[in-house]
Amino acid sequence: MNTTENCVRVIDASALRVIIANCAAAIENNCTKLNDLNVFPVPDGDTGSNMALTVSAAAHEIKRSGSKSAGELADIAAKAMLRGARGNSGVITSLLFRGIATELKGLDKCDAAALSRALQSGVAAAYKAVANPAEGTILTVARLAADAAVKESDGSLAEVMDAAISAAKTALEQTMDLNPVLKKAGVVDAGGFGWVLILEAVKDALFGIVLESSSAFDSTLSAAADFSDFETEDINFAYCTEFIVSREGENDPYTLKAELEKLGDSLVFVEDDEIIKVHVHTNDPGTALHLAVAYGQFVTVKVENMRIQHSTKITEAEVNKVVSAPAEKYGVVAVSPGDGITEVFDSLGVDACVSGGQTMNPSTDDILEAIEKVNAENIFVLPNNKNIILAAEQARELSSKNVIVIPSRTVPQGMCAMEMYDIDLELDDIEAAMTDALKHITTMQMTTAVRDSDINGLGIEKDDFIALCEGELMAGGKDESALADMLIEKIRDTGRDIITIYYGIDVCDDEAALMSKKFEEIFGEDNVSLVSGAQSVYRYIISAEE
Repeated sequence: MNTTENCVRVIDASALRVIIANCAAAIENNCTKLNDLNVFPVPDGDTGSNMALTVSAAAHEIKRSGSKSAGELADIAAKAMLRGARGNSGVITSLLFRGIATELKGLDKCDAAALSRALQSGVAAAYKAVANPAEGTILTVARLAADAAVKESDGSLAEVMDAAISAAKTALEQTMDLNPVLKKAGVVDAGGFGWVLILEAVKDALFGIVLESSSAFDSTLSAAADFSDFETEDINFAYCTEFIVSREGENDPYTLKAELEKLGDSLVFVEDDEIIKVHVHTNDPGTALHLAVAYGQFVTVKVENMRIQHSTKITEAEVNKVVSAPAEKYGVVAVSPGDGITEVFDSLGVDACVSGGQTMNPSTDDILEAIEKVNAENIFVLPNNKNIILAAEQARELSSKNVIVIPSRTVPQGMCAMEMYDIDLELDDIEAAMTDALKHITTMQMTTAVRDSDINGLGIEKDDFIALCEGELMAGGKDESALADMLIEKIRDTGRDIITIYYGIDVCDDEAALMSKKFEEIFGEDNVSLVSGAQSVYRYIISAEE
């Protein structure tokens, strides 16, 4: 039985390593349970997967860190989470840890008072970053847990965690009252449940209990940089150079940033009061390191030859011949759920597509990598899914470029925004035009239910066809054609009559043609376009515009 006497009195780097590993294991082991808490019949129950991949990124990173202070290790873990964050649940989790790390900054060890302040700092960071914080979610659970922890800040670590966990569990139960859909289904918020698991994992670590991660979870995380997507001839700068230097003296770090920008591309530059962290692709890593040493001692250094990943016979002369093209003024990154949709985005002028969408949210780092690859000064990002917007906004904060996130919640919104993308305009005018375009299109989707559900009085059975309009469930049933008729009537009510139908990988060409025919009979053959989107979740994504 756990007693206060069995609990550590302070959290040092060693204890924090166990805490982070425990948090990852707890989420990984309950990944399916968290995913299954999603009551909506659309296959988007990926809260567990997103949180697991996010926290596992930190667990993976701290294994490679030799840090001996709790504050520095917390910072490393938080940065790894931010880069690995996927979906809203993952991003919010990473923000909670980011705030915690900020409070622990400069501390070798953390006592009960510092831990309670750190939990509260995490909540403040998460609420600040989320544009419209929704209660009855992980945010509520984390906030009330932190409030309870602060009230016990004069006690022991065990008492702080007991108070936080008790309050978190109560708040979790209350998420049903704050969300009518959860109440009707009799389940709690998945993200909030994930935070309870994390708090319990922290307490276990404080009592010396080490959780083992389930072998069933595949984090798909790699220990080394992966350059497999590059062709050798596409690599303008051969050396991926990463380092951290401790801040010493009064030298302006942004003078270093300006010099590094001249040496290569893909620069990611992060600095605080204690360190400067750099990632840059260059042909001259020696010069980069020589410039950096003037700012302090190296904490870590890693230089990898990206060309050698593809060829062991690269000569210095070949490297020296490569000349980087001048940067364009504007570029666009879009998230795409299918190859056919990617082709359409390409034709509209998108520079890079990130694979992702419903059930397969890309990480912050995935989006950041695409941003850095585009050779342009200003990058517009189209998330094209409401659960990816937060990750895109975090990628913006990490990028060395000027990044503008256009908050597209669907693929058709992204397409409509691209139709208004005009590189001859000024930056603010482009942003305004693309953002305004989101209002002038209606998105509908058809898919199959992945679970029995009762939403707004609609009884849905697993494997039923279901129809959605702007993300809201309209109808379900066994007859897909009848659902299409309902969508057609809904579109007629909007007054929009230019229709594009993107059909998924589970729909054969003949089926798609019949579906298109139904729309053509109402809106006219010239007003209906049929495109093989090759998306994996929705059988049909339908856009209607004026």
